Amino acid sequence: MNTTTTDSQAPEPYDVAILGAGMAGGMLGAALARNGVKVLLIDAGVHPRFAVGESTIPYTSSMTRIIAERYQVPEIEPLASFQGIQETVGRMSGRKQNFGFVYHQEGRPQDPEQINQLVVPEWQRTESHLFRQDIDSYLFNVAVRYGAEPRTNTRIKDILIEPSLGVLLRADTGEEFHAKYLVDGSGFRSPVADAFGLRETPTRARTHSRTIFTHMIGVTPFDDAAAAKSHDQPSPWHHGTLHHVFDGGWLWVIPFDNHDGSLNPLCSVGLTLDPRKFPKREGVGPQQEFDDFLRRFPEIAEQFTAAKAVRPWVATGRLQYSSTTTVGDRYVLTAHAAGFIDALYSRGLTNTLEVVNALAWRLIEASRDDDWSTERFAYVDRLQQGLFDVHDDLVFCSFVGFRHYDLWNAVLRVWESTSILPTVTIDQAYRRYLQSRDDQIFRDLEKRDVPGLPAAVGADINGLLTFARETCLAVEEGSLAPDEAASRLFARLQEAAFLPAPFELGSPANKCFNATQEIVGKAVQWAATDAPENIAALFRP
Repeated sequence: MNTTTTDSQAPEPYDVAILGAGMAGGMLGAALARNGVKVLLIDAGVHPRFAVGESTIPYTSSMTRIIAERYQVPEIEPLASFQGIQETVGRMSGRKQNFGFVYHQEGRPQDPEQINQLVVPEWQRTESHLFRQDIDSYLFNVAVRYGAEPRTNTRIKDILIEPSLGVLLRADTGEEFHAKYLVDGSGFRSPVADAFGLRETPTRARTHSRTIFTHMIGVTPFDDAAAAKSHDQPSPWHHGTLHHVFDGGWLWVIPFDNHDGSLNPLCSVGLTLDPRKFPKREGVGPQQEFDDFLRRFPEIAEQFTAAKAVRPWVATGRLQYSSTTTVGDRYVLTAHAAGFIDALYSRGLTNTLEVVNALAWRLIEASRDDDWSTERFAYVDRLQQGLFDVHDDLVFCSFVGFRHYDLWNAVLRVWESTSILPTVTIDQAYRRYLQSRDDQIFRDLEKRDVPGLPAAVGADINGLLTFARETCLAVEEGSLAPDEAASRLFARLQEAAFLPAPFELGSPANKCFNATQEIVGKAVQWAATDAPENIAALFRP
């Protein structure tokens, strides 16, 4: 790809050009255009279109509300709740009231004691299974209504940058576009990463996984399967995102038809495998690979007796890739253009929205004072690299944990700590912002000890996450037995003064966590008397 300089006399009609009109591009384009930035929104495809990344988590929805309020785009706010999506976008998305995990061992019956669930309290919120083709199209149209200039079915062939002037984009049709700054939110095949050689080779990620995925009809709710009859979890598996986990991988089941008002019979299904344990076999297609897998795990197969794929399977190579830098002169990589780990824990959308929030205000201010200096966007690179590393640690530890249920049970509590307290942190910031409308509240969230985790909980959580990573590395290397690793990790969890004691995240027996109003009330009392100051502050009215 050509990267020579632009003609100094070339016109620059756009402030920001965005490559990729998916969820990241559409939301960022809407925020920028709403605030007076002249935006060009380019995509090689058209809407609506298939996409994965369907499962939201509370942090994702909280960040959605922040972006809607901070950048005054009220059309974004309904995406923060299941009810809002049903009323505003349509009834094709599903509900998510829990994160469910069922542990399997090949050749053995599923042990009903080896299940885990994190319930999303209905009295607080309901998360969603996003039917992405509707959500992405909705956001794209919001951006266009606010003034973003759309160019779909447009493939960029050449990128030419003059740091003192701007960016020239040339399509394969010969059409040219000029902008002062370029945001690449296009994904793995990032034109900017290719043009400037930004991929980290090999990637620093410790996680190794590949995946096959599709949409299906006829998937049986796992609650109706014989294997689930003796399960005693607080919330039906079908009301949330179900993860079947086993040594070497995991399988997701994300239904869109799990509520009375649904108009969508589809279910998102994906099988993610460690290629070192499940190498790709020459000449074996994804449907056959999926069927072969189900024969090895008949209790998982119960869900798929009548299931049929309604679109071609997508099969990937290794999922993990990263970038040496995500920010350069007049450009930034965002979302999956910057890097990717794995769909486990549904952090992809969370990381995307974190970057949109941090990037949007910088671009708005840059357009107002015409200062596009690279230093202005340096934080965005630190943020993205930190988010990548945190997610890598979590997923790496999880794949190691999949070898032995006790270790997996412990690692899952580390993930819960990275999910619950950061969400409490940004929810508190959101409430304070609604009272004062002081943008400094959100800028203060960027003052982080750990780029991938918000203050004031980041340092505490990072300490726990580092301990988990080092413990799992020892298991991976064969110097520590999985059961001993589980004991050490639970001991560390029990000693962690920053984790709310009433949540009992350090108790191996507390496999299904449901933050009832009673438990939350006890956590508030604990915070007032026993919590470290940085944690106590999060629970104050």
